[in-house]
Amino acid sequence: MAQSDTVDKILDAAEELFAAQGFAETSLRMITGKAGVNLAAVNYHFGSKNALIQAVFARFLTPFSATLEEEFDELEARPGERQPTIEELLGALTGSAVRMPQRNERGISIFMRLLGLAYTQSQGHLREYLEVEYRDIFSRFMRLLKEATPQLSSVDRYWRIQFMLGATAFTMSSSDALRGILQAKTGVETQIQEIASRLIPFLAAGMQAKDAMMVPRSEASVA
Repeated sequence: MAQSDTVDKILDAAEELFAAQGFAETSLRMITGKAGVNLAAVNYHFGSKNALIQAVFARFLTPFSATLEEEFDELEARPGERQPTIEELLGALTGSAVRMPQRNERGISIFMRLLGLAYTQSQGHLREYLEVEYRDIFSRFMRLLKEATPQLSSVDRYWRIQFMLGATAFTMSSSDALRGILQAKTGVETQIQEIASRLIPFLAAGMQAKDAMMVPRSEASVA
């Protein structure tokens, strides 16, 4: 078996098991059993479980970041002084994600589940790795987002980004189940690209909504 095939088998197995059971609950022995390789192969190619977790994320995020950079380049290279809008920035994010080559049809759902776990489970090494490895693209996105939402305070922008990530992670990680429910109830089939497109105006509206803490009490009670 070629080394690249072995690496892919290990990453595929790790990705599915981490998403299904969590990082701490998934042992290297479980991964090697599913991948059909021995523990020495994991140690040789990755060195540790933490490095394997990081490699799972890098396999998606590295090409995603390169595609997103190109999207941002196009948005900022347009003639005129108009800054990219929230809708355009979110479109670049979702468009880059759905265009990533997937090893299976559940690729995006699995990755979004993993992304959620990265922030709900104790994986400080992973968060540090992501912040360092993808600092440039993250900083660029934050700059563009700040320029598109000058009316927001830094605190309000922070929380809205968290709400946006939460809604996106839930929707995309549960997309198979949600599509199944919709089809069972209405007979309508939905593609992952359509779900992403439907998310954009919803998220954009949330990012631009009036700050509830600044709404007068009388107006808030009517709403």
